[in-house]
Amino acid sequence: MLEAHHYSASAERKGMYALPQEFDGTVNQAVLYQAVRAFRNNQRQGNASTKTRAEVSGGTRKPWRQKGTGRARQGTTRSPIWAGGGIAFGPRPRSYRIELPRKVRQSARQSALNARANEGALYVIEAFEFGQPKTREMIQLLEKLELSSKKVLILTNGVRPEVFLSCRNIPTVDVMRYTDASAYSILWADALVIEEGAIGGEVVKRAKTSGSRTKRAEKAAAVKKSAKKVAKKKASKATVKKASGKKKGGDDA
Repeated sequence: MLEAHHYSASAERKGMYALPQEFDGTVNQAVLYQAVRAFRNNQRQGNASTKTRAEVSGGTRKPWRQKGTGRARQGTTRSPIWAGGGIAFGPRPRSYRIELPRKVRQSARQSALNARANEGALYVIEAFEFGQPKTREMIQLLEKLELSSKKVLILTNGVRPEVFLSCRNIPTVDVMRYTDASAYSILWADALVIEEGAIGGEVVKRAKTSGSRTKRAEKAAAVKKSAKKVAKKKASKATVKKASGKKKGGDDA
């Protein structure tokens, strides 16, 4: 089971948050590619257009007679080989839309969430407490989370107009409901900040060591360290004494 960073409403670190069962760490690259390609194609307007020779005005008269001029025969000045003529095989208005099956979209979205969770770029916050829209408060919150220099996607539990309005003037922050987030929007962001009520899961409870045990362990470690230092000093003194004794013996000889 994957875990995410857990923070209070004031961006104070509370520990780790156990993500729900659907966060199994699986990332399907092929499905992600299809989802991103479909999203970007669906943003295209497809309104590029050119005129064919049938749509260009003029050219109804034969420019010169068929024979006797020495030039190639021409029936119109609006042929694609003439300047000002129609365009052959030019772009025409069309739809680039790609429809993906519902299960493919769901798999891509879950793969994107798993990818961010694997990177440790998923932050769970208890709730966004904004009485009224305040961009300054949102900037301070992101600075406490150390996300001010990153692209951030904030996923709320339901519709939160005050959160949306607080982020509207921040170019690197996007806000939407958790249920509305697509695979592309999740991959666009460097980090995800999700409200606890939207994602589910539970707070990780770890066994805390008592203060007396911790103090005892620290004391034992300090005693061990000092004993090692004393032993090291004794060993160095012994080597010095031995070396001086050898030197004296050599001088007497």
